[in-house]
Amino acid sequence: MTEFNRRIVLASRPAGRPKPSNFRVEDAAVPEPCDGQVLLQTIYLSLDPYMRGRMSDAKSYADPIEIGGVMVGATVAKVSQSRHPHWKEGDIVVAYSGWQSHAVSDGSDLRRIDPAVAPISTGLGVLGMTGFTAYAGLRNIAHPGPGETVVVAAAGGAVGSVVGQIAKIEGARAVGIAGGPDKCAFVKHEFGFDAVVDHRDPDFPQRLADACPDGIDVYFENVGGHVWDAVLPLLNNFARVPLCGMISHYNDDASSTPAFDRLPGSMRDIQRKSITVRGFMNVEFIEQQPEFLKSAAGWIADGRLTWREDLVDGLENAPEAFIGLLEGRNFGKLVVKVFSEQ
Repeated sequence: MTEFNRRIVLASRPAGRPKPSNFRVEDAAVPEPCDGQVLLQTIYLSLDPYMRGRMSDAKSYADPIEIGGVMVGATVAKVSQSRHPHWKEGDIVVAYSGWQSHAVSDGSDLRRIDPAVAPISTGLGVLGMTGFTAYAGLRNIAHPGPGETVVVAAAGGAVGSVVGQIAKIEGARAVGIAGGPDKCAFVKHEFGFDAVVDHRDPDFPQRLADACPDGIDVYFENVGGHVWDAVLPLLNNFARVPLCGMISHYNDDASSTPAFDRLPGSMRDIQRKSITVRGFMNVEFIEQQPEFLKSAAGWIADGRLTWREDLVDGLENAPEAFIGLLEGRNFGKLVVKVFSEQ
């Protein structure tokens, strides 16, 4: 074990796009667990778009990170010391211990991982928060039926890739939207989408229309911006739109000037076509997580659900990787390797 706890804290609040100077690397003493606690050693750290919102002090569904506070985030960790009756040294768990190499937990926020099901890093992706987000949005809002067209923004990402694969399992037709030919090829051939459209293509709206000749029944929104502009005219009557994220707008601030106001046109079509748009967070459906984990393990075992990880080595490299995530530079679930699994 190292003799210090390396952690990354919020040094200042970003205005628009985060910069490396908004983060600070610190070394502190490794905390000591008390009775009823465990000491966790982080193996993998998850990087996710929602973290940008937590860097802001704007009102939101969760409290902002305080200046000088450790950046939040899910982790896969090893129990390195235990003074808890239900956890033993060597247990591999999913925790929410943030951007640091060590943390203390009372055990209430831990979930044990079975390494026999899949590599333990998947506890942050396809078998973690992002996979469950895809499942919850489809099951509770989208309700895709056999033969329906499900369009997924950011289809090469951690949530979008799972959305399309589960939609296929449900008998729907999956159309992905991704950025660049490499991502598009992977989404189609490795994740098994029926069609994929590059949102960087100058003819993107027409390409999307060609890929959806019968319109769009479900649109899983992760992006916003010009992708939404192309999707909206294609939505069928009674289409369902689970609103998971709007990553193209996460770096907007008070100085950002929108090209035009999308709201009136969007609201008009939503009303005219009886479209359901429902924002959600996976914690609303957390009681469904055990069922999701059981189903996903089965789909992985029979080859119907797969994943891709974008692995970054070293906690100190997390800030730059996170900045790249908000710009679409990652390919698959973005994970930071903090310590070796052994």
